[in-house]
Amino acid sequence: MLRVIAPSALCTVQDLGRPGYQRFGVPIGGAMDPLACIIANRLVGNAPSAACLEITAGGATFEVIAPCVIAVAGGDLGATLGSQPLPIWTSAFVRTGQRIHFEARRSGGRAYLALAGGVDAPLVLGSRSTYLPGRFGGLGGRALQTDDVIRPALPAADPVRLAGRIWPTPVDYTPLIRILPFHTLPDLTDFNDLDGLTTRPWRVGATSNRIGLRLEGATLHIERAGDLPSFGVFPGAIQLPPDGRPILLMADAQPTGGYPVIAVAIQADLYRAAQLLPGDDVRFAWTTREAAIAAWRALHTLLDAPIAADEGVELAAAAQG
Repeated sequence: MLRVIAPSALCTVQDLGRPGYQRFGVPIGGAMDPLACIIANRLVGNAPSAACLEITAGGATFEVIAPCVIAVAGGDLGATLGSQPLPIWTSAFVRTGQRIHFEARRSGGRAYLALAGGVDAPLVLGSRSTYLPGRFGGLGGRALQTDDVIRPALPAADPVRLAGRIWPTPVDYTPLIRILPFHTLPDLTDFNDLDGLTTRPWRVGATSNRIGLRLEGATLHIERAGDLPSFGVFPGAIQLPPDGRPILLMADAQPTGGYPVIAVAIQADLYRAAQLLPGDDVRFAWTTREAAIAAWRALHTLLDAPIAADEGVELAAAAQG
């Protein structure tokens, strides 16, 4: 069990979201980086769908108020346990009175803190995920605040057995997103400028958030005739607003939108986009449907990897002391 001493710039409860409710106007939501969320849960013996804490950009501090097993996965935000580094991609037993601190961003932008038993929060439409624009899910539909208590949803298994587990496969966070052609334009008269998606440099803009990454550094121009009605959109869709600066929709993307969709990021690469924060550079590359399917299968193979246990890990040994 943990108590929030200081939240980060944004720290929320997230799981794998609410698929199936878009027709009611509810976004899928959930973890921006579901890969890291699932891995963190696996390391502490949870179901993949268990809720974690999504910590953005560092600065968060938690105090352990009851012994538990935790794991951190995703971006490297300089996690420490007391005065010692807390390795990511590894589970650890933590004791009452110890503090977990995320000092500052080193690589990536979001870390996922899993608690054995899962993070407890009320289920809303089958999910514990926080949806900030709608003010529901998580802890009161808001970001974590000082003195919030993070409790396990279920009793944890044997902590000694769970501590010191190491994720065996490196996760590639190269900021290269593969995309497929996709458009919703009713009367397309000039599609040539789309090559700019893959040939021009892009940077994540300051107004980016969990809804979408607004890209800066160039403008795209597509001539079309006629108005475009609103239509269904989804995480991974790349919209082109009138200013010519693309928006890559992310986890909290609205179910409908009126901007043209000019391409779609493959689902297997969205976890990479999730680790980008304002000021980061990102590149796009065209791919094929066959390659996208192969990448999705490879991602599932990675998630099914057997987890190693290292009895020599200091934090695991401490659990037995």
